[in-house]
Amino acid sequence: MAYPPRLTDEQYAALVSDIKDWQITHGSLLKLVHTDEENSVQCHPVGTTLFPTLFPKELFDEAHELQRVYNKLYAAVAEDDEWLLEVLKDLIDVDDLASALWDIYQEVKEEGCVQDLTLGIFRSDYMLHANPTESSQRPQLKQVELNTVACAGGVHTNVVSDMHRHLHRTNAYRSNHPASSGDVNIGSSSLPPNSTLKALSAGLAAAHKAYGPAKSQGLTETCILFIVAADNFNIVDERPIEYALWGESIPSYRVSWGHDVLAHTSLTPTRELLYHPQSRPIAVEVSVVYFRSGLEVHEYNEIGRMARLQLEKSRVIKSPSILSHLTGFKKVQQALTAPGALQRYLTPEEATKISRTFAPMYPLDDTPSGQHARTLALDPNTARNHVLKPSLEGGGHNVYGEETVAFLKQTPEELWRSYILMEKIIPPVLNNFMMSSRGFYEGPVISELGIFGVCLWKRVQDGEKLRAEMVSELDPSWSLRTKDASVDEMSVVKGYGCFDSPALVDWDIFMSVLKA
Repeated sequence: MAYPPRLTDEQYAALVSDIKDWQITHGSLLKLVHTDEENSVQCHPVGTTLFPTLFPKELFDEAHELQRVYNKLYAAVAEDDEWLLEVLKDLIDVDDLASALWDIYQEVKEEGCVQDLTLGIFRSDYMLHANPTESSQRPQLKQVELNTVACAGGVHTNVVSDMHRHLHRTNAYRSNHPASSGDVNIGSSSLPPNSTLKALSAGLAAAHKAYGPAKSQGLTETCILFIVAADNFNIVDERPIEYALWGESIPSYRVSWGHDVLAHTSLTPTRELLYHPQSRPIAVEVSVVYFRSGLEVHEYNEIGRMARLQLEKSRVIKSPSILSHLTGFKKVQQALTAPGALQRYLTPEEATKISRTFAPMYPLDDTPSGQHARTLALDPNTARNHVLKPSLEGGGHNVYGEETVAFLKQTPEELWRSYILMEKIIPPVLNNFMMSSRGFYEGPVISELGIFGVCLWKRVQDGEKLRAEMVSELDPSWSLRTKDASVDEMSVVKGYGCFDSPALVDWDIFMSVLKA
């Protein structure tokens, strides 16, 4: 069976033109922030696939069902600072970002936390794993990572998903070539609607409502504060969330990380956070702080630390809290794969479901597991089957395959423990067309499915320990990114990857296309 559909040259030209028009009229763009044109706005289109990519419906549904368990797991871990410290203590000694975050948490803890609610906006990323020795075996879901801070791509994918559904409705994918019985025909029911923008704004709105009325004397209005990067090129993935909140009569403002946070916010004696807009003389009390920056080590200079500390000390509901931020470190992901780790937080049934998505992962420390990992990483014959990952957000930081050997030999051994070693996921290869800043591509591709989980939980005392009690939870939503199969990085910003949407099919069709 063949997919994507085989179009004529004229149809391809019309399809590309339609996609470009959609991108312009729906803001599927990245802003160019360093230009000399003062009286214009310069942008370039976000990378996109021309066709939705085939994906097994059973695994798409499974990933959605798993997200509620992942929400429960990561909320629980975020309230267990003893376990987190045990997992991260070696990293805190050698990693400046982990050290900065933990120091801020310790200072806040000493003064006493004044907000028990946390808003989680998570994105669990998966690839399909196909056993290379069993061509007839169905692929499985394997988790690449779980992100807990500044989870991006939701709005971009929403726009691309809507585009693919529109193109399907207008018959842009219907081939004028003579009909072939071997072509896969995708129906409209195979293209799931995307509600990520709605889910993100609804989650922030729920936290805003949970905060309640203003508590500062003389103030009546509350707002949500977005903490963003200066010279932000990715406004299209952020601004629509802000606009949606304003549409629900929830004031929402943006403040750049660092100096602007200190210049435009203040704490009351009872630790309410006040925002002082330049556009009005009266302060507004902040209900929720939503971090879309603050995930890079260079942001934690003296000013950056002071800004994060002020926000963390305040009464606002954070998304994420600093402990929830720390749960996104790769060391935590690896530690949760250890025997018995999941049972600390989940039922046996939940732990079994989650563990099936784990690829083998190892620390690079002095434990027996770490020594085994070092042997694997330093032998070219075994290193080629693994990926070396630091505890950093975003793409471009990993070391792949045999390059690991030379990388570790050039890295001081005391820094090795800041990495984890993960067995490579072997994804099935399909075909598609992509348009990105790197040009036009036709050929083999692999995809990564992201599932957004949005939940609000409360820290409660349970004897001598704290635990997370779920207050509200939204239905999961999704994103899909696709890249050239020969490239390791998935970065959409760099043009290696593209936003995409799935065409959901049953196993017979999916396996037939793989074997074609």
